[in-house]
Amino acid sequence: MNLGDKAISYDLPGVDGNQHDLSGLADKKAVAVVFNCNHCPFAQAWEGRLIQAQHDYADQGLAMVVISSNDANAMPLDSFERMKKRAELKGYPFPYLYDESQDVARAYGAERTPEIFLFDQDRRMRYHGAFDDNYERPEDVEVSFFRDAVESILSGREVSLAETKPIGCIIKWKPSS
Repeated sequence: MNLGDKAISYDLPGVDGNQHDLSGLADKKAVAVVFNCNHCPFAQAWEGRLIQAQHDYADQGLAMVVISSNDANAMPLDSFERMKKRAELKGYPFPYLYDESQDVARAYGAERTPEIFLFDQDRRMRYHGAFDDNYERPEDVEVSFFRDAVESILSGREVSLAETKPIGCIIKWKPSS
């Protein structure tokens, strides 16, 4: 996907037992589609910050959906059952969805966990990349790419830094048949 592209629809099962799709978020001013997983140390490092961002911006119109597309055969920690446990343990305030076919990750061009695709109210991509500039030490973050982009969208401004390099583990793709 490129900046300005429309969000790609999905219809995926969530750990909450429901099916989720993009149309259910039509009233939101901003939607973040985050490819993530359980096992990746980068995903774990940013996990609390993702949770906090959803809490901080939910009342202003941000919806976040987190999607795991990893091959659970290659990475058992990323199985749907383990996803359910992690979401409950961490108190996820957003849907945690399973892209077992990996079709959604491929359609978005996602390559890493975590990797953020942020869309405005018209569902045009306005930011793509990492959460912030320091996954290891939240206290040393100098630029919060995601938060800055969300605040720009919610206030009707252009996103000043619209693309950063996603940093994280590579999505574990299923073997080609």
